[in-house]
Amino acid sequence: MCDGHPDLRRKGGMANEVTVPLLPCASIDDIVGFYEVLGFRTTYRQRKPNPYAAMQREDLHLHFFELAGFDPQQSYGSCLVLTSDIEGLHRAFAAGMRAAYGKVLVSGTPRMTRPRPRKNADGVSGFTVIDPGGNWIRVVNQAAAPEPTPTGRLAKALANAVVQADSRGEIEQAARILDSALARTQAGDDPVARVEVLVYRAELAMVLHDPDTATDMLARVEHVVLGPDESERAATTLQNATELAAALRSDL
Repeated sequence: MCDGHPDLRRKGGMANEVTVPLLPCASIDDIVGFYEVLGFRTTYRQRKPNPYAAMQREDLHLHFFELAGFDPQQSYGSCLVLTSDIEGLHRAFAAGMRAAYGKVLVSGTPRMTRPRPRKNADGVSGFTVIDPGGNWIRVVNQAAAPEPTPTGRLAKALANAVVQADSRGEIEQAARILDSALARTQAGDDPVARVEVLVYRAELAMVLHDPDTATDMLARVEHVVLGPDESERAATTLQNATELAAALRSDL
């Protein structure tokens, strides 16, 4: 901030400001249809002089403009969404996807990741929506305390893979990290962490359009022995595995 700027020297603080991301896309129609699935409503839309749409879901505002010849796979569009109810927002988005598509979209464009602690965000949980324009809408939990630092080689490998895939979009690098961790078994490995690694590796395989590897990883989950307490710790991950298996079947 430059204190010498006359507009910044005025006394008193600012209040009630709202910042609205303005993101590119190849098709306003595709964008509007997708965000309506997630529970947004269109508050403004125009075709001329340039295609443009404003979407709103409660206090969340996203605006989009259409670019001729735009390639979503080359998009650098991104924004942060801070929320105190990350699980609730993810459930709402997932429910919308199931109603519209019969499944949660975990591969291709658009798609959505699952809430996970982010090592590169001090362990704070987050998930990402990649929309039809290739924009990464990064949803971050602003209320919860950071998760403890992962311990154990599988948990550390998982944390590193999440940074590569969920934060940076380096899916193949994340897969290599997990493949290396799964290639060997060590005494003392946490079986819950093994389940988490296998399920996440299956999800990455689906993003990479590799259903055979995804099927293999989910089959390996069935052979991990879990005690009662471990089954409880792994309950959410096992539910994710069930959803991934259903999505795989629907893609066949």
